Amino acid sequence: MQGILSIQSHVSFGHAGNSSAVFPMQRMGFEVWPIHTVQFSNHTQHQEGWTGRAFSADDISELVRGLGNIGALEKCQAVLTGYQGSAEQCLAVEDTVTKVKQANPEALYVCDPVMGAPDKGCIVAPGIAENLLNRLMPMADVIVPNQFELSQFAEMEIHTLDDAINACQRALAKGPKVVLVKHLYCLSDDSFNMLLATSEGTYLAKRPHFEFAKAPVGAGDLISAIFTAGLLKGWTPKQAFQHCHDACYGVLNATYQAGEWELQTIAAQQEFVEPSAHFPLEEVTLSQA
Repeated sequence: MQGILSIQSHVSFGHAGNSSAVFPMQRMGFEVWPIHTVQFSNHTQHQEGWTGRAFSADDISELVRGLGNIGALEKCQAVLTGYQGSAEQCLAVEDTVTKVKQANPEALYVCDPVMGAPDKGCIVAPGIAENLLNRLMPMADVIVPNQFELSQFAEMEIHTLDDAINACQRALAKGPKVVLVKHLYCLSDDSFNMLLATSEGTYLAKRPHFEFAKAPVGAGDLISAIFTAGLLKGWTPKQAFQHCHDACYGVLNATYQAGEWELQTIAAQQEFVEPSAHFPLEEVTLSQA
């Protein structure tokens, strides 16, 4: 039985981390083997707080060892990683990806390098950003950063579309074959913008921006999961990006229409199979200025 190994955070209530990523990949037809880096009652934006704890790097390694004992690693089609709770967890992930690729050289590694956001700066514990930038992102086949995380990896500021394209080219030169920028906020606030870059070309996706009273948490985890599943279906990165973009819009639209804060992943599950809206991609190149 083939499957996807998803190593990221988990919440009991709502949809963030594995709670946002696992079901969409299953709904798209894949077995998913989740390993949680932290387990919380709810996401951390609740003003009432949250309960739960982070797991140790040894906890992750122990589960991976068990999967190896039953021959699962050679059947692993992809490793997807998101939020890491410690620098040591990043090292356990690095070791896991190495083991999976030794067992199955065809396996993909998709890294969602959760570090922070423009209004929050770096939100992860000391050492995590360094390990993401210097270890995990360079070894990944696919990276799914936001604009801030891309700027850190490319070591340049991003203020324009040209900057973003240049940053993606720098990122591709460091090892990854595909860069999906899950939120490019240097462009107009009138739309929500994402960018895909490969050696074949660069594509911009725009969709209507929802004025949420409180922005849902877990949308980035949803994006990386749907894109991973699309690639494993044999779609080109461009096709997987188009599907991912449209499907995410559908989930966010359902969330907005329901007046909910938590992503409506279950109610809108048909979006993962057949998105209800379509926003054509635009191929973009560096301006000739």
